[in-house]
Amino acid sequence: MKVIASTLRKGNVVDKDGKLYVILTAENIHPGKGTPVTQLDMRRITDGVKISERYRTTEQVERAFVEDRDHTFLYQDGEGYHFMNPENYEQLAVPEDVVGDAAPYLQEGMVVTLSTHNGVPLAIELPQRVTLEIVETEPVTKGQTASSSYKPAILSNGVKTSVPPHITTGTRVVIMTADGAYVERAKD
Repeated sequence: MKVIASTLRKGNVVDKDGKLYVILTAENIHPGKGTPVTQLDMRRITDGVKISERYRTTEQVERAFVEDRDHTFLYQDGEGYHFMNPENYEQLAVPEDVVGDAAPYLQEGMVVTLSTHNGVPLAIELPQRVTLEIVETEPVTKGQTASSSYKPAILSNGVKTSVPPHITTGTRVVIMTADGAYVERAKD
């Protein structure tokens, strides 16, 4: 779908020379004299190469149609990570490089948002928080008050995090998927 360059915003996906680019920044520049231009900083989705392009604000740019849909995580194997569309039960294998840092937080049955273009997965968005179990941490030190000092811990998915001193091995905790930070003790 062709759109005017000045309407593009951060996060839009454009098709340039048959390759998909995600827009990192879009700035409309109106010089006092001359033609207004739109400056786009983009990253190629396939290999992560960043490019910068300038278009006249009235120029047409091919915008790629990206579909965001909820999918349920099923399992992981040699082909990648398998997700199912809960509406039509179609399964989709997502390559490891698309999943990226989200991989350790994926749990069977977890609902994630998958961004696809012509059926090809481009990005994955996890829920903000996930509940995991502490598999290893230092024992509680008697007499240590509930100060702001955190101790290292290893979660059931192998990720290291910091938890308050009162958290023991076997405790279920809520973790932020964005950075792996401790939020609270799980209420279940």
